[in-house]
Amino acid sequence: MDSQDRIRRLLNYKNLLYQLQNLGFIKVFSDNIADALGISASLVRKDFAIFNIAGSQKGGYHIPSILLKIHDILGKNEIQKIVLIGAGRLGSALLNYGQILIDEGIKIVAAFDIDPGKLDEKAAVPILSMNSLANFISENDIHFAIVTVPESSARQVMDILKAAKIQGVLNFTSLKVKSTDATIINNVNIEHELARLIYMVRQKNREPDD
Repeated sequence: MDSQDRIRRLLNYKNLLYQLQNLGFIKVFSDNIADALGISASLVRKDFAIFNIAGSQKGGYHIPSILLKIHDILGKNEIQKIVLIGAGRLGSALLNYGQILIDEGIKIVAAFDIDPGKLDEKAAVPILSMNSLANFISENDIHFAIVTVPESSARQVMDILKAAKIQGVLNFTSLKVKSTDATIINNVNIEHELARLIYMVRQKNREPDD
């Protein structure tokens, strides 16, 4: 969990540093970052040390250099190609974020579905038959996938992706799937995340004022 928290902070660092850069700043200190994000300066320095982001006590951190390093850590110095399985409502919504994802170094290169009525090889992001998924992954050297299929199809899709040597899966289905040594799977249950958020807000609202 600590590594996941650290990656979330790294994304927060990136967003903050872009804001500071747009305001004309060239350098920043750990105290500045900590104050803006509501964390301790020692945690910022610890994160940066783990990711080999160098700075100095007097000179601070050079923002463009940090951003380059963060891009390298997150794999954004080259476009990461992704396939999307399931072109239903959620899948279609993700396809509509195409340009935003490209700006973040991510490109959905094809979608796949079992419904013949959804197939469109000439679309901006082609929607192809599931029968061609394994070959497409092999021929295009794909390492990542997003899965938005119904739970009834999720296990079969995961088996296909693992057999095709996909290394990372973002799983939006309600079926929770465990990672393996070969394939890292991040399970995202939107219903559970919203329920957790609502619960936390309700609990906060019940707390007596200090």
